[in-house]
Amino acid sequence: MTASAGDGLLVAVDSRIHRLPAQVKIVALFLFVLAVVATPAAVVWAFALYAVLLVGCVVLAKLPPATVMRRMAVETPFIVFALLLPFVATGPQIEVLGLSVSESGVFGAWNVLAKGTLGVVAAIVLSATTAPRELLAGLERLRLPSTLIAILSFMVRYLSVVSDDLHRMRIARESRGYTGGRAGHLKAVAAGVGALFVRSFERGERVHLAMQARGYTGRMPQLTHSGATRNQWLEGLAISLTAFAIAVAARVVGL
Repeated sequence: MTASAGDGLLVAVDSRIHRLPAQVKIVALFLFVLAVVATPAAVVWAFALYAVLLVGCVVLAKLPPATVMRRMAVETPFIVFALLLPFVATGPQIEVLGLSVSESGVFGAWNVLAKGTLGVVAAIVLSATTAPRELLAGLERLRLPSTLIAILSFMVRYLSVVSDDLHRMRIARESRGYTGGRAGHLKAVAAGVGALFVRSFERGERVHLAMQARGYTGRMPQLTHSGATRNQWLEGLAISLTAFAIAVAARVVGL
């Protein structure tokens, strides 16, 4: 398995998870996140078992731990919010490491951290084992509206084009000796984003006219004609079904 220029976040290795159809992995992610969200925050052992399942997925997918940890940085705003929650929430106070904090805030922070982290890692596994085109094909197999599939397809195709335009604008600005300082750079970037939006809008109109000239009828060609076998569904949903069993057990214990 080799990576192409449009593979985005894909980690190009060969593993059993990489070989699963995209629609199976999308459904598995949805069911796993649903099980995590449905688990009471007080049942700590359930979240430990979820973490073990995810670690097993990362190992099975042959993903480098450093890559997973680096991509988890997207969760930083939620971590900051969770750490502040015990200090801003109201209600009964408890002592934690010599600090007086809100009891409801502590449980709320744990809830955000535990469920958010598990969901982020599960999404990282999906994005690292599935190319963008395969994700679109999987969504198409799951009967997502064709118009939305077309929009997502163009977004994936032209994201690198827009990114390259922004990079060239920055190089052009710096090559002309621009030294506006931090505030000046923010102003220049804001103006550049506006110009980039206009340029992208005009490009979209030209692409649409070119498609119509070539007989476009409003429906994109089907991305894939192959479905998933029964064994692939069973293999792909094994972890999610295990997570559901854990969630049911956790709710029974929590009653």
